[in-house]
Amino acid sequence: MRYSTQVKPISYLKANAAEVLAQVAEAREPMLITQNGEARAVLMDVASYEETREQLALLRILALGDQEVEQGRVRPLADVVSRLRAKHADSGRS
Repeated sequence: MRYSTQVKPISYLKANAAEVLAQVAEAREPMLITQNGEARAVLMDVASYEETREQLALLRILALGDQEVEQGRVRPLADVVSRLRAKHADSGRS
């Protein structure tokens, strides 16, 4: 995706807000908004924003997992499975 094709000055956004929103929603590509020739904001549709937030959350979880592995905070899979099975068996008795 090239942001150079989706660059509009803030004056364009002010004059054509409904059109810009429709374009961003349809294309599902962010639009760079400039003010005095400098990049100031990025406008994106809600669905893309939510997807981006979910992807960032998953990346954070992966990074935390990597940190735990680096710190040696790991357990053998067999131990984890045994523990989960024991918990499941205990919950079935209640």
